[in-house]
Amino acid sequence: MFCYVQRAMKFGVDYLGPVRGYRVMVTLADAAGIGSRDKFLAVISTARADGTIQSSLVNAGVLADPATGEDVVAFVTYGRVKLANLRARPQVTVTFRAGWQWAAVEGRARIIGPDDPAPGVDGERLRLLRREVFTAAGGTHDDWATYDRVMAEERRAVVLVTPARIYTNNRTGT
Repeated sequence: MFCYVQRAMKFGVDYLGPVRGYRVMVTLADAAGIGSRDKFLAVISTARADGTIQSSLVNAGVLADPATGEDVVAFVTYGRVKLANLRARPQVTVTFRAGWQWAAVEGRARIIGPDDPAPGVDGERLRLLRREVFTAAGGTHDDWATYDRVMAEERRAVVLVTPARIYTNNRTGT
């Protein structure tokens, strides 16, 4: 059976062609729904300078971009290699999975952090943004002061991924 992979665009959907076993994810909420079934764990894949792929596991969620209001995938990281890759080559794939079902979000990353300032995001806004991303990724905390202190000490950055393409295997089961 052939289904169609499509690219979600701001004003509609752009046809990319038939691909066996794949279907369109209409919203990021659908992808996050898969992630919510396994602690919002997601594999982040970035490109190294030599063209090979570097992947790591993070907790990621969906929230409104503080600059545009559009829904994005977000995660907090301090991974030196991941951040260096994203600064040089911001294309990224975020893959959520639960059992055998998965959803991938391809897009462009924007970094906001102590080493990556953004207009309108001061230290206080960054502190709150880290919390927003943490809770969007299913996190809870009993001691926000400690959380904030550790995030600042580790110079953690927020990564926002604006989706260009969202797709899934549309499989069910575990």
